Amino acid sequence: MKYLLQVEDLKKYFPIKKGFFSKTVNFVKAVDGVSFNVRQGETLGLVGESGCGKSTIGRTILRLYEPTSGRIIVDGQDFTSLDKESLRKKRKDMQIIFQDPYASLNPRLTAGEIIGRAIDIHKIARGKERQEIIFNLLNEVGLNSRHYHRYPNEFSGGQRQRIGIARALACNPKLVICDEAVSALDVSIQAQIINLLQDIQEKFNLTYIFIAHNMAVEKHISDTIAVMYLGKIVEMASKNELFKDPQHPYTTALLSAIPAPDPEVKRSRVKLEGDVPSPIDIPKGCRFFKRCSQRTAVCEETEPELTDIGNGHLVACHNRR
Repeated sequence: MKYLLQVEDLKKYFPIKKGFFSKTVNFVKAVDGVSFNVRQGETLGLVGESGCGKSTIGRTILRLYEPTSGRIIVDGQDFTSLDKESLRKKRKDMQIIFQDPYASLNPRLTAGEIIGRAIDIHKIARGKERQEIIFNLLNEVGLNSRHYHRYPNEFSGGQRQRIGIARALACNPKLVICDEAVSALDVSIQAQIINLLQDIQEKFNLTYIFIAHNMAVEKHISDTIAVMYLGKIVEMASKNELFKDPQHPYTTALLSAIPAPDPEVKRSRVKLEGDVPSPIDIPKGCRFFKRCSQRTAVCEETEPELTDIGNGHLVACHNRR
């Protein structure tokens, strides 16, 4: 299977400006050299603590944020080199499902108008054909034609997210960025939405980047999981490999935090000391150095490279297990 998405050394720095003339004095290094590939029809999970750069990667891939440097290749085309008109046409193939189902829908538009906006912008259909497409999309996400004329305030959170999914599907995309698409929902509704996303992926052969901070959710939906820390990927492997044999201390800590379904089962927890360093002032060596129980002198001086240790399992650690 070919790679639908190739990300090469992607960086996104946000300038910090001060003074009357707004002089740039420093940068927030939100994404600091990230590379990965995603095959057609597969799901890459991006996981990590809040502020590690997950959502920034998703939005930079779509060029909602302009990348500072690096390349984004979508279906063989360099997405970073497109002009505004070419970008507008290409965006039809790449859509996003936002985290907040309340803030991401325009309260002044009906469900049908929200879904139909993308159809109108890309001139996909008009009249009865347009309406039929919207009805079909509502059915695909578990709603129906009766919801066409209802406003967002008439829906529950789970139903609003279904409208957001339908909107993302309106242009028949190839790649969908799921930016914390279930984190704002109740647990029972999360399961419904995840199952819906999997059914839609199989039916339409979609490729997902699924951004979350819940390792259990990532295990359920992802094929490959990339663990991020302070703007970089520190470990990446197939979900089975990662859960079976985590190599990075940070990954081990994340896995230990997953609640056990059986309350009688006793699990050892890895407690991380200290706070995440500032993305403005990143440590010289390993970014995880100050919070790592396995650190040695080399960790403080030299940043580890993301290395393949076999079977496509990548890890950036001097003292991996």
